[in-house]
Amino acid sequence: MGIDDTDSPSGGCTTYVAALLVERLLGLGARFTDYPNLLRLNPNAPWKTRGNASICLRFELPEGVEGEAKRVVVDTVDSQGEFDCENTNPGIVFHVGGILEVLREFSKRVVQGIVALDEAEALIEEHCAGAVGYKNRRGLIGALAAVGGLQEGDHTYELLTYRALEKRGTPRMIDPASVKEMDEALGDSTFNNVDPETSQVLIAPHGPDPILYGVRGETPQAVYRAIGMIRVDEPVERWVIFRTNQGTDAHLNGTRNVTDLKPRNPAVVEGKVSKMPRTITGGHVIFTVNDGTGDVDCAAYEPTGGFREVALRLREGDRVRAAGGVRQVEEGLTLNLERLEVLDLAEQFVMVNPRCPACGSATESMGRGQGFRCKKCGLRDPKLSKRRLEVGRELEVGLYLPPPRAHRHLTKPLSRYGKEKNDRLTQMFEPWHLP
Repeated sequence: MGIDDTDSPSGGCTTYVAALLVERLLGLGARFTDYPNLLRLNPNAPWKTRGNASICLRFELPEGVEGEAKRVVVDTVDSQGEFDCENTNPGIVFHVGGILEVLREFSKRVVQGIVALDEAEALIEEHCAGAVGYKNRRGLIGALAAVGGLQEGDHTYELLTYRALEKRGTPRMIDPASVKEMDEALGDSTFNNVDPETSQVLIAPHGPDPILYGVRGETPQAVYRAIGMIRVDEPVERWVIFRTNQGTDAHLNGTRNVTDLKPRNPAVVEGKVSKMPRTITGGHVIFTVNDGTGDVDCAAYEPTGGFREVALRLREGDRVRAAGGVRQVEEGLTLNLERLEVLDLAEQFVMVNPRCPACGSATESMGRGQGFRCKKCGLRDPKLSKRRLEVGRELEVGLYLPPPRAHRHLTKPLSRYGKEKNDRLTQMFEPWHLP
Protein backbone atom coordinates (compact mmCIF):
# COMPACT_ATOMS: atom_id res chain seq x y z
CA MET A 1 0.00 0.00 0.00
CA GLY A 2 1.51 3.32 -1.12
CA ILE A 3 0.53 6.78 0.10
CA ASP A 4 1.77 10.25 -0.72
CA ASP A 5 1.06 13.97 -0.36
CA THR A 6 -0.96 14.09 2.85
CA ASP A 7 1.00 16.93 4.46
CA SER A 8 1.32 20.68 4.00
CA PRO A 9 3.78 23.41 5.05
CA SER A 10 1.60 24.12 8.07
CA GLY A 11 1.24 20.59 9.40
CA GLY A 12 0.68 16.91 8.87
CA CYS A 13 3.17 14.26 7.81
CA THR A 14 2.86 11.25 5.53
CA THR A 15 5.24 9.26 7.72
CA TYR A 16 2.92 9.88 10.67
CA VAL A 17 0.00 8.50 8.67
CA ALA A 18 2.16 5.40 8.09
CA ALA A 19 2.98 5.16 11.80
CA LEU A 20 -0.72 5.20 12.67
CA LEU A 21 -1.41 2.57 10.02
CA VAL A 22 1.25 0.24 11.40
CA GLU A 23 -0.67 0.05 14.67
CA ARG A 24 -4.08 -0.22 13.02
CA LEU A 25 -3.08 -2.87 10.47
CA LEU A 26 -1.37 -4.97 13.12
CA GLY A 27 -4.72 -4.88 14.91
CA LEU A 28 -6.24 -6.55 11.85
CA GLY A 29 -3.68 -9.35 11.97
CA ALA A 30 -1.27 -7.96 9.39
CA ARG A 31 2.25 -9.40 9.21
CA PHE A 32 4.75 -6.90 7.88
CA THR A 33 7.27 -8.28 5.38
CA ASP A 34 9.47 -5.19 5.42
CA TYR A 35 9.98 -2.07 7.47
CA PRO A 36 7.77 0.77 6.26
CA ASN A 37 9.53 2.11 3.16
CA LEU A 38 10.22 5.85 3.08
CA LEU A 39 10.99 6.84 -0.50
CA ARG A 40 12.32 10.35 -1.11
CA LEU A 41 11.28 11.55 -4.56
CA ASN A 42 12.84 14.11 -6.91
CA PRO A 43 13.78 16.99 -4.56
CA ASN A 44 13.34 19.50 -7.40
CA ALA A 45 9.65 18.78 -8.02
CA PRO A 46 7.87 22.16 -7.94
CA TRP A 47 4.80 20.92 -6.06
CA LYS A 48 6.59 19.22 -3.15
CA THR A 49 5.65 20.34 0.36
CA ARG A 50 8.67 19.68 2.60
CA GLY A 51 10.83 16.60 2.08
CA ASN A 52 8.89 15.09 -0.84
CA ALA A 53 8.57 11.65 0.77
CA SER A 54 6.17 8.87 -0.13
CA ILE A 55 5.50 5.74 1.92
CA CYS A 56 4.87 2.08 1.16
CA LEU A 57 3.68 -0.51 3.69
CA ARG A 58 4.31 -4.12 2.64
CA PHE A 59 2.37 -6.74 4.57
CA GLU A 60 0.40 -9.97 4.43
CA LEU A 61 -3.20 -10.23 5.66
CA PRO A 62 -5.42 -13.06 6.83
CA GLU A 63 -8.02 -14.03 4.24
CA GLY A 64 -11.20 -12.03 4.39
CA VAL A 65 -9.85 -8.78 5.91
CA GLU A 66 -8.54 -7.10 2.76
CA GLY A 67 -11.63 -4.91 2.48
CA GLU A 68 -11.40 -3.83 6.11
CA ALA A 69 -7.69 -3.03 5.68
CA LYS A 70 -8.48 -0.76 2.73
CA ARG A 71 -11.17 1.02 4.76
CA VAL A 72 -8.69 1.58 7.61
CA VAL A 73 -6.17 3.09 5.19
CA VAL A 74 -8.70 5.42 3.55
CA ASP A 75 -10.20 6.47 6.91
CA THR A 76 -6.73 7.30 8.26
CA VAL A 77 -5.83 9.42 5.23
CA ASP A 78 -9.24 11.10 5.41
CA SER A 79 -8.68 12.08 9.04
CA GLN A 80 -4.99 13.06 8.77
CA GLY A 81 -4.71 14.69 5.34
CA GLU A 82 -4.15 18.46 5.17
CA PHE A 83 -6.96 18.94 2.66
CA ASP A 84 -7.33 22.69 3.28
CA CYS A 85 -3.97 23.26 1.60
CA GLU A 86 -4.31 23.84 -2.15
CA ASN A 87 -1.03 21.99 -2.77
CA THR A 88 -2.05 18.87 -0.81
CA ASN A 89 -3.45 16.19 -3.13
CA PRO A 90 -3.20 12.79 -1.44
CA GLY A 91 -3.02 9.49 -3.27
CA ILE A 92 -3.36 5.87 -2.10
CA VAL A 93 -2.39 2.87 -4.24
CA PHE A 94 -3.20 -0.74 -3.35
CA HIS A 95 -1.22 -3.57 -4.91
CA VAL A 96 -1.36 -7.34 -4.44
CA GLY A 97 1.45 -9.74 -5.37
CA GLY A 98 4.93 -9.25 -6.78
CA ILE A 99 6.25 -5.93 -8.04
CA LEU A 100 6.68 -5.93 -11.82
CA GLU A 101 9.74 -4.40 -13.49
CA VAL A 102 7.56 -1.72 -15.12
CA LEU A 103 6.62 -0.44 -11.64
CA ARG A 104 10.22 -0.52 -10.46
CA GLU A 105 11.29 1.49 -13.49
CA PHE A 106 8.48 3.99 -12.92
CA SER A 107 9.63 4.47 -9.32
CA LYS A 108 13.19 5.15 -10.43
CA ARG A 109 12.03 7.81 -12.90
CA VAL A 110 9.93 9.57 -10.25
CA VAL A 111 13.01 9.79 -7.99
CA GLN A 112 15.22 11.04 -10.83
CA GLY A 113 12.86 13.26 -12.81
CA ILE A 114 9.32 14.48 -13.52
CA VAL A 115 6.58 12.01 -14.47
CA ALA A 116 3.06 12.79 -15.67
CA LEU A 117 -0.05 11.81 -13.72
CA ASP A 118 -1.69 10.11 -16.69
CA GLU A 119 1.18 7.63 -16.89
CA ALA A 120 0.75 6.75 -13.21
CA GLU A 121 -3.00 6.32 -13.66
CA ALA A 122 -2.51 4.03 -16.66
CA LEU A 123 -0.08 1.81 -14.74
CA ILE A 124 -2.43 1.67 -11.75
CA GLU A 125 -5.32 0.69 -14.01
CA GLU A 126 -3.29 -2.10 -15.61
CA HIS A 127 -1.29 -3.54 -12.73
CA CYS A 128 -2.66 -2.53 -9.32
CA ALA A 129 -5.53 -3.60 -7.07
CA GLY A 130 -7.10 -0.18 -6.75
CA ALA A 131 -6.38 3.43 -5.84
CA VAL A 132 -7.93 6.48 -4.24
CA GLY A 133 -6.96 9.93 -5.47
CA TYR A 134 -8.00 13.16 -3.79
CA LYS A 135 -8.50 16.59 -5.38
CA ASN A 136 -6.23 16.73 -8.46
CA ARG A 137 -4.97 13.17 -7.66
CA ARG A 138 -1.29 14.09 -8.05
CA GLY A 139 -0.38 12.08 -4.94
CA LEU A 140 -0.98 8.92 -6.98
CA ILE A 141 2.39 9.48 -8.67
CA GLY A 142 4.35 9.27 -5.43
CA ALA A 143 2.14 6.53 -4.01
CA LEU A 144 2.77 4.30 -7.03
CA ALA A 145 6.48 5.16 -6.95
CA ALA A 146 6.60 4.03 -3.32
CA VAL A 147 4.97 0.70 -4.28
CA GLY A 148 7.55 0.15 -7.03
CA GLY A 149 10.51 1.37 -4.99
CA LEU A 150 11.76 -1.90 -3.49
CA GLN A 151 15.10 -0.30 -2.50
CA GLU A 152 16.99 -3.48 -3.32
CA GLY A 153 20.25 -1.58 -3.76
CA ASP A 154 21.79 0.91 -1.35
CA HIS A 155 19.49 1.97 1.49
CA THR A 156 19.58 3.38 5.01
CA TYR A 157 17.27 3.48 8.01
CA GLU A 158 15.55 6.25 9.92
CA LEU A 159 13.84 5.97 13.29
CA LEU A 160 11.19 8.68 13.53
CA THR A 161 9.64 9.67 16.85
CA TYR A 162 6.33 11.54 17.05
CA ARG A 163 4.98 14.16 19.43
CA ALA A 164 1.86 14.09 21.52
CA LEU A 165 -0.94 16.13 19.91
CA GLU A 166 -0.90 18.85 22.57
CA LYS A 167 2.82 19.50 21.97
CA ARG A 168 2.67 20.12 18.25
CA GLY A 169 3.52 23.66 17.27
CA THR A 170 5.58 24.26 20.44
CA PRO A 171 9.39 24.22 20.70
CA ARG A 172 10.80 20.68 20.75
CA MET A 173 12.24 19.77 24.15
CA ILE A 174 15.36 17.86 23.07
CA ASP A 175 18.62 18.01 25.04
CA PRO A 176 21.29 19.07 22.49
CA ALA A 177 24.11 17.70 24.65
CA SER A 178 22.59 14.23 24.55
CA VAL A 179 22.40 14.36 20.75
CA LYS A 180 26.09 15.27 20.55
CA GLU A 181 26.95 12.46 22.96
CA MET A 182 24.96 10.03 20.82
CA ASP A 183 26.74 11.28 17.72
CA GLU A 184 30.14 10.70 19.29
CA ALA A 185 29.15 7.18 20.37
CA LEU A 186 27.39 6.13 17.15
CA GLY A 187 29.02 8.36 14.54
CA ASP A 188 30.23 5.36 12.54
CA SER A 189 26.76 3.86 12.21
CA THR A 190 24.52 6.98 12.14
CA PHE A 191 24.88 10.16 10.10
CA ASN A 192 23.93 13.84 9.88
CA ASN A 193 23.13 14.21 13.58
CA VAL A 194 25.21 17.34 14.17
CA ASP A 195 26.73 19.87 11.77
CA PRO A 196 30.53 19.92 12.27
CA GLU A 197 30.93 23.56 11.20
CA THR A 198 28.29 25.07 13.49
CA SER A 199 27.56 22.29 16.07
CA GLN A 200 23.89 22.67 15.06
CA VAL A 201 21.72 19.69 15.99
CA LEU A 202 20.15 18.31 12.80
CA ILE A 203 17.80 15.55 13.94
CA ALA A 204 14.71 17.70 14.64
CA PRO A 205 12.50 19.65 12.21
CA HIS A 206 11.36 23.16 13.10
CA GLY A 207 7.75 23.28 11.93
CA PRO A 208 4.39 22.31 13.45
CA ASP A 209 4.44 18.75 12.04
CA PRO A 210 4.08 15.69 14.31
CA ILE A 211 7.76 14.60 14.15
CA LEU A 212 9.77 15.10 17.34
CA TYR A 213 13.09 13.93 15.88
CA GLY A 214 14.56 11.37 13.52
CA VAL A 215 17.87 9.49 13.59
CA ARG A 216 19.36 8.22 10.31
CA GLY A 217 21.73 5.29 10.23
CA GLU A 218 23.19 2.25 8.51
CA THR A 219 21.23 -0.38 10.42
CA PRO A 220 17.98 -0.61 12.37
CA GLN A 221 20.01 -1.66 15.41
CA ALA A 222 22.03 1.58 15.27
CA VAL A 223 19.03 3.92 15.13
CA TYR A 224 17.30 1.96 17.89
CA ARG A 225 20.37 2.33 20.11
CA ALA A 226 20.36 6.05 19.40
CA ILE A 227 16.93 6.75 20.89
CA GLY A 228 18.10 5.24 24.17
CA MET A 229 20.77 7.96 24.35
CA ILE A 230 18.71 11.01 23.39
CA ARG A 231 17.08 12.86 26.28
CA VAL A 232 13.75 14.61 25.69
CA ASP A 233 11.52 16.51 28.10
CA GLU A 234 8.20 15.74 26.45
CA PRO A 235 6.23 12.55 25.79
CA VAL A 236 6.89 10.41 22.71
CA GLU A 237 3.54 9.30 21.32
CA ARG A 238 4.98 6.61 19.03
CA TRP A 239 8.02 5.73 16.92
CA VAL A 240 8.74 3.65 13.82
CA ILE A 241 11.87 2.49 11.99
CA PHE A 242 11.70 3.15 8.23
CA ARG A 243 13.87 1.66 5.49
CA THR A 244 14.69 4.45 3.08
CA ASN A 245 16.70 5.75 0.12
CA GLN A 246 17.85 8.77 2.15
CA GLY A 247 21.57 9.45 2.02
CA THR A 248 22.09 7.30 -1.09
CA ASP A 249 22.22 9.80 -4.00
CA ALA A 250 19.42 7.76 -5.57
CA HIS A 251 18.27 10.83 -7.50
CA LEU A 252 21.59 11.18 -9.35
CA ASN A 253 22.00 8.80 -12.28
CA GLY A 254 25.09 9.06 -14.48
CA THR A 255 26.37 12.08 -16.38
CA ARG A 256 24.30 14.05 -18.88
CA ASN A 257 25.24 16.37 -21.71
CA VAL A 258 24.67 20.02 -20.96
CA THR A 259 22.41 20.21 -24.00
CA ASP A 260 20.16 17.51 -22.47
CA LEU A 261 19.61 19.24 -19.11
CA LYS A 262 16.00 19.88 -18.12
CA PRO A 263 14.68 22.24 -15.43
CA ARG A 264 13.52 20.61 -12.16
CA ASN A 265 15.55 17.45 -12.81
CA PRO A 266 18.61 16.20 -10.94
CA ALA A 267 21.73 15.94 -13.10
CA VAL A 268 25.45 15.12 -13.14
CA VAL A 269 27.68 17.08 -15.55
CA GLU A 270 31.36 16.42 -16.28
CA GLY A 271 33.54 18.97 -18.02
CA LYS A 272 36.09 21.75 -17.67
CA VAL A 273 35.70 25.05 -15.86
CA SER A 274 35.26 27.59 -18.66
CA LYS A 275 34.63 30.73 -16.59
CA MET A 276 36.30 31.67 -13.35
CA PRO A 277 34.26 31.53 -10.12
CA ARG A 278 32.64 34.80 -9.10
CA THR A 279 30.70 35.84 -6.01
CA ILE A 280 27.31 37.42 -6.64
CA THR A 281 24.84 39.29 -4.44
CA GLY A 282 23.93 37.23 -1.38
CA GLY A 283 27.32 35.54 -1.15
CA HIS A 284 26.55 32.83 -3.72
CA VAL A 285 29.46 31.53 -5.83
CA ILE A 286 28.93 30.83 -9.54
CA PHE A 287 31.31 29.16 -12.01
CA THR A 288 30.75 27.78 -15.49
CA VAL A 289 31.42 24.28 -16.82
CA ASN A 290 31.72 23.27 -20.47
CA ASP A 291 31.38 19.60 -21.44
CA GLY A 292 31.89 19.97 -25.18
CA THR A 293 28.17 20.29 -25.89
CA GLY A 294 27.59 23.56 -24.08
CA ASP A 295 28.09 25.69 -20.98
CA VAL A 296 26.14 25.58 -17.72
CA ASP A 297 26.51 27.75 -14.63
CA CYS A 298 27.05 25.88 -11.36
CA ALA A 299 25.98 27.54 -8.10
CA ALA A 300 27.25 27.05 -4.56
CA TYR A 301 24.77 29.00 -2.45
CA GLU A 302 25.53 30.98 0.69
CA PRO A 303 23.97 28.43 3.12
CA THR A 304 26.53 25.84 1.97
CA GLY A 305 29.19 27.57 4.07
CA GLY A 306 32.75 26.38 3.47
CA PHE A 307 31.68 24.55 0.32
CA ARG A 308 31.68 27.95 -1.42
CA GLU A 309 35.40 28.30 -0.63
CA VAL A 310 36.07 25.12 -2.59
CA ALA A 311 34.20 26.54 -5.57
CA LEU A 312 36.12 29.81 -5.33
CA ARG A 313 39.46 27.96 -5.65
CA LEU A 314 38.57 26.52 -9.06
CA ARG A 315 40.36 27.86 -12.13
CA GLU A 316 39.71 27.73 -15.84
CA GLY A 317 40.75 24.37 -17.24
CA ASP A 318 40.05 22.38 -14.05
CA ARG A 319 38.10 19.22 -14.85
CA VAL A 320 35.16 18.60 -12.54
CA ARG A 321 32.07 16.46 -12.11
CA ALA A 322 29.22 18.57 -10.74
CA ALA A 323 25.93 17.17 -9.42
CA GLY A 324 22.71 18.82 -8.29
CA GLY A 325 19.30 20.08 -9.35
CA VAL A 326 18.72 22.00 -12.58
CA ARG A 327 17.01 25.36 -12.13
CA GLN A 328 15.61 27.69 -14.76
CA VAL A 329 16.77 31.31 -14.35
CA GLU A 330 16.51 34.35 -16.63
CA GLU A 331 19.97 33.74 -18.08
CA GLY A 332 19.31 30.06 -18.80
CA LEU A 333 19.88 26.94 -16.70
CA THR A 334 21.83 26.71 -13.47
CA LEU A 335 23.00 23.56 -11.69
CA ASN A 336 22.44 24.00 -7.94
CA LEU A 337 25.39 22.10 -6.51
CA GLU A 338 24.89 19.22 -4.09
CA ARG A 339 28.23 17.53 -4.80
CA LEU A 340 31.46 18.51 -6.54
CA GLU A 341 34.24 16.19 -7.64
CA VAL A 342 37.51 17.80 -8.68
CA LEU A 343 38.93 15.34 -11.20
CA ASP A 344 42.01 17.18 -12.47
CA LEU A 345 43.64 20.52 -11.73
CA ALA A 346 44.89 22.74 -14.53
CA GLU A 347 48.48 23.93 -14.23
CA GLN A 348 48.73 27.58 -13.17
CA PHE A 349 51.74 29.75 -14.01
CA VAL A 350 53.02 33.27 -13.32
CA MET A 351 55.78 35.12 -15.17
CA VAL A 352 58.65 36.21 -12.87
CA ASN A 353 61.96 38.02 -13.32
CA PRO A 354 64.95 35.74 -13.93
CA ARG A 355 67.65 35.14 -11.33
CA CYS A 356 71.12 36.59 -11.95
CA PRO A 357 73.25 33.98 -13.81
CA ALA A 358 76.39 35.20 -11.96
CA CYS A 359 75.30 35.35 -8.30
CA GLY A 360 71.72 34.00 -8.26
CA SER A 361 70.23 37.19 -6.85
CA ALA A 362 67.01 38.93 -7.92
CA THR A 363 67.01 41.06 -11.07
CA GLU A 364 65.04 44.02 -12.34
CA SER A 365 63.99 45.01 -15.82
CA MET A 366 66.03 47.57 -17.72
CA GLY A 367 63.03 48.42 -19.93
CA ARG A 368 60.93 46.68 -22.54
CA GLY A 369 63.16 44.45 -24.67
CA GLN A 370 66.37 45.62 -22.95
CA GLY A 371 66.97 42.62 -20.62
CA PHE A 372 67.56 42.59 -16.86
CA ARG A 373 70.06 44.00 -14.34
CA CYS A 374 71.14 42.21 -11.13
CA LYS A 375 70.17 44.14 -8.01
CA LYS A 376 73.19 42.82 -6.08
CA CYS A 377 76.21 42.51 -8.39
CA GLY A 378 75.05 44.89 -11.12
CA LEU A 379 75.38 42.39 -13.99
CA ARG A 380 73.52 43.55 -17.09
CA ASP A 381 72.32 40.98 -19.61
CA PRO A 382 70.14 42.12 -22.55
CA LYS A 383 69.32 38.46 -23.38
CA LEU A 384 67.67 37.64 -20.05
CA SER A 385 63.84 37.35 -20.09
CA LYS A 386 61.04 36.54 -17.69
CA ARG A 387 60.58 32.88 -16.80
CA ARG A 388 57.38 30.91 -16.24
CA LEU A 389 56.85 29.62 -12.71
CA GLU A 390 54.20 27.05 -11.78
CA VAL A 391 51.96 28.21 -8.93
CA GLY A 392 50.77 25.79 -6.27
CA ARG A 393 47.01 25.30 -5.93
CA GLU A 394 45.01 25.67 -2.71
CA LEU A 395 42.80 22.84 -3.89
CA GLU A 396 43.22 19.09 -4.23
CA VAL A 397 41.67 16.48 -6.46
CA GLY A 398 38.83 14.86 -4.53
CA LEU A 399 35.15 14.83 -3.58
CA TYR A 400 33.58 17.85 -1.87
CA LEU A 401 30.13 18.22 -0.30
CA PRO A 402 28.30 21.05 1.45
CA PRO A 403 28.09 20.74 5.26
CA PRO A 404 25.36 18.38 6.56
CA ARG A 405 23.07 21.30 7.49
CA ALA A 406 22.78 22.06 3.76
CA HIS A 407 22.27 18.46 2.61
CA ARG A 408 19.10 17.35 0.92
CA HIS A 409 17.50 14.18 2.25
CA LEU A 410 18.90 12.15 -0.65
CA THR A 411 22.44 13.55 -0.52
CA LYS A 412 24.94 10.82 0.36
CA PRO A 413 27.21 12.16 3.14
CA LEU A 414 30.95 11.59 3.01
CA SER A 415 30.67 9.21 5.96
CA ARG A 416 28.57 6.81 3.87
CA TYR A 417 31.08 6.33 1.05
CA GLY A 418 32.28 2.74 1.23
CA LYS A 419 29.22 1.67 3.25
CA GLU A 420 26.82 1.22 0.34
CA LYS A 421 24.56 -1.82 0.60
CA ASN A 422 23.44 -4.26 -2.03
CA ASP A 423 21.68 -6.81 0.15
CA ARG A 424 18.06 -7.82 0.47
CA LEU A 425 16.10 -7.85 3.70
CA THR A 426 16.06 -11.31 5.30
CA GLN A 427 14.78 -10.72 8.83
CA MET A 428 13.36 -7.69 10.60
CA PHE A 429 14.94 -6.38 13.78
CA GLU A 430 12.68 -6.22 16.83
CA PRO A 431 11.40 -3.87 18.10
CA TRP A 432 10.87 -1.69 15.05
CA HIS A 433 7.79 0.26 16.23
CA LEU A 434 5.96 1.54 19.29
CA PRO A 435 3.12 0.92 19.87
